[in-house]
Amino acid sequence: MRKLLTTFFSNKKVPSDELNNLMTCKYVKSGLTPEEAFEIKQKIVLALEEDRLFKDGSIGLNELSQHIEKDRYKVSQVLNEYLQKNFYALLNHYRIKEAQNLLLTQPMLSVKAVMYEVGFNSKTSFYCAFKKETGLSPNDYRNLVRYAS
Repeated sequence: MRKLLTTFFSNKKVPSDELNNLMTCKYVKSGLTPEEAFEIKQKIVLALEEDRLFKDGSIGLNELSQHIEKDRYKVSQVLNEYLQKNFYALLNHYRIKEAQNLLLTQPMLSVKAVMYEVGFNSKTSFYCAFKKETGLSPNDYRNLVRYAS
């Protein structure tokens, strides 16, 4: 853990394979098998795509873990190692995909209504996540696609 923190906070660039080795060391005693990881990954994707848990503005890692009936530490490990995203980055990814869809298919909905509909509780976090994912603000995205059609 010390090596991971030292590497993280140092100014030198770390090769991605070395960083992956450090992350793997973090979970060396977890007991997660590849088969169990695959099962958890499938359950996470189903929970987000089919059950649409991302729309719940108060969802957290604990709630996701309870929903798929798996240990929260193993769920976190699968997110980090197999999906290469932390919980909130994955949640925001699904929320922004849904927001993009709503902005195009529901032109009468305000951006604020879309924000709440997809599970965001803060305008600032919605705009930041949207811009990070698409490179545009929600209004610019809606206008660009509308005028491009």
